[in-house]
Amino acid sequence: MIPFERTLPYDIIMGDVYVLECPFCHSNNVLLPIKPQDIKNAREGKKKLLVFPCCGNKVTILDSDADYLLTDTILRKS
Repeated sequence: MIPFERTLPYDIIMGDVYVLECPFCHSNNVLLPIKPQDIKNAREGKKKLLVFPCCGNKVTILDSDADYLLTDTILRKS
């Protein structure tokens, strides 16, 4: 079972990866410094460090699917 509290929903718009809201500082529509290829690599088992440009907080992307990034950090309350 996927730990939902460790997931982060994302969107890809014109080749850029966005999250609706930063889980740490709650900034809206944050452009992430990763590419869609990094998300594909996470699906294949490669971990990726993600640093949020709005606040500098860090998480490691462990896995992904078409809608969510699975991280090593609890991002939401269940």
